[in-house]
Amino acid sequence: MTPPTRVPFPVVDEVSRHCLQEEEPETVHIEVHLPGRLDQSRLRKAFLEALHRHPRILMREAPGGWYRRRYEWELTAEPDVEVVTFPEPGPNSLRDARTRALVEAPPLSLSPPIRLEVVEGAGRAEGSEATDLVGLHPLEGHGAVSISGSAAGRDQPPPARARNTTVLFLTINHTALDGPACLRILATAAEIYGGKDNSPTPAPTRPQEPPAPPENTPSNWTRPARVAQGTPENSPGNGLLVTELALPRRPKGSPYTVNDQLMVATALTIAHWNREHGEAPRPLRITMPVDDRPRDMTMEIGNGTRLVEVPFSPEELAKKPKDMPELLSRTAQRTRALKSLSRPQLGHGAGVLTAPVTPVAWRAALTRGLRRAAAPWTSTTLLSNIGRIPYPLDFGEEAGRAHAVWFSAPARMPRGLTVTTASTAGRLHLALRWSRALLSHGDGTHLRDLFEHYLHATEVAP
Repeated sequence: MTPPTRVPFPVVDEVSRHCLQEEEPETVHIEVHLPGRLDQSRLRKAFLEALHRHPRILMREAPGGWYRRRYEWELTAEPDVEVVTFPEPGPNSLRDARTRALVEAPPLSLSPPIRLEVVEGAGRAEGSEATDLVGLHPLEGHGAVSISGSAAGRDQPPPARARNTTVLFLTINHTALDGPACLRILATAAEIYGGKDNSPTPAPTRPQEPPAPPENTPSNWTRPARVAQGTPENSPGNGLLVTELALPRRPKGSPYTVNDQLMVATALTIAHWNREHGEAPRPLRITMPVDDRPRDMTMEIGNGTRLVEVPFSPEELAKKPKDMPELLSRTAQRTRALKSLSRPQLGHGAGVLTAPVTPVAWRAALTRGLRRAAAPWTSTTLLSNIGRIPYPLDFGEEAGRAHAVWFSAPARMPRGLTVTTASTAGRLHLALRWSRALLSHGDGTHLRDLFEHYLHATEVAP
């Protein structure tokens, strides 16, 4: 019998593997809402076929002793577990599936390190009067929380759909895979299931401009602001809030993108939050994932994004920004320049740290120690803008096409807060995820309201 093929852990996977914490699992959650129902056996068959068409996802961590020089992925011909499950429908099934996505990571020891839960009859995730919040102990969670503050004036989403809807929950162990890679798998499964073309739409083309020269921005050696502590909760783990907003408008021909508007809204939200909590003004740095992979069948499956950090000075984020168009344009210059840089996914230092010259257990201890020492210099937060979902995610006539897609990224300390956005069907789907050691569900609601306020503020007139 031929032994399974083994692949050494890439740098991103190894660093993540070194720093795993049981109390805050490294999960990515993807939530896809469909207007109709799916046939169970047909979906299982389609998803299994999608896994085979992207065989790099069929992997598990190979066993090995402490003295080994690398972690390795072991590629398998078939899944070790049933990936697709159908939890019993109930009044709290949507909330419970979200909670599981935060507290139960698919094990690395079983192939593949993802799971797909299909929640039937859940209705809309977010209606005109309530927003879902979860993140308590396993299988507990908050019920719907009334919208308050600026949220009360948001554009009203369409009326609630009938209870024959379906919600797909993909939970990913982030040590092995990222959200865009698993969305590619789901798009393949949709095409197999529904028999409809789920090819990605072409990315919008923008004129290529040379990156602007460096400007006076805070040094990366300056300790950035932290998100001020709100009302921490006693139990460990992450909390999550998802909501649907209108896409921000911008004048035609603007030099900035929606991503830049989201970046500015995130920075202004945290600056406002910190002022409310008595924190002295400090520079902000916001980590932004950049993904250059193609979205077609050739897409590399794994952790394929590289991380850059967008800086903001305290003066730029004053109580009332003096010139919002100028702030948006400066932010656009920074993001374009950072995207154009050619650099490793986690920087050059991570490559040195993961060089297989000593036993992997020694490197793990060193990595964890350096992570603790570098905590004060870690960026303030992470904004992951998936952008417009490139696939129709059309499962055919009975199940229909996705009308809402949410993602959320891990929110471990010292950042303690991540902002993830995506757009589907002309709406912006926002997920705020936080460490419960830093914030409570009430804090999350207030941050949501601040974000919506500042996102609207970026809709400046020409």
